[in-house]
Amino acid sequence: MRQPFLLAFVLPLAFLGNIGAQDSTPGAQASACEVTKPNNVGILGQTELGSYGNGRLSVGPFGLWKDGTVVFKPGGAGFVTQDGSLGMKFGWRRGVRGTLTISGRRLDAPALPLRAQIPDAYGDFGFQATYLIFSTPGCWEVTARVGDAALTFVTNVVKIAEGPARFDPEGIEPRPPQ
Repeated sequence: MRQPFLLAFVLPLAFLGNIGAQDSTPGAQASACEVTKPNNVGILGQTELGSYGNGRLSVGPFGLWKDGTVVFKPGGAGFVTQDGSLGMKFGWRRGVRGTLTISGRRLDAPALPLRAQIPDAYGDFGFQATYLIFSTPGCWEVTARVGDAALTFVTNVVKIAEGPARFDPEGIEPRPPQ
């Protein structure tokens, strides 16, 4: 007699728990992405609020979003490329001399790798603006390198509705047809 009572009580609770877990934001993707949060570490011993770094290389304060989720929404920051990829400006600070390189991969599903546009107008030390171009929404690991310094962070990329306006900055090549 006890088992039917437990099942009658537990099953509805489990069902109601799943209903409460659904995200009601139109276009938002559910995620268990373990995002990187700012640690306020800049370069060369500096504190940079909103940044994430290791003393030799840092991202932010613009670029690494406060809650770890980069949101692409109508009228919002970022852009959608001709091939449907999602681009956002990320700022970096280099505490070692050298050329910045950036790579990335989606962690939660198969996807084409991250692309980065890195202008060469910033020299080889200090601030560097970039565009990071994510091929799809999802959980992404991004790694930047300068010389022997490296910094990796994880961010969740979310697209709401059609995302922001289409824009193709100079130098960003569309992906070849698959």
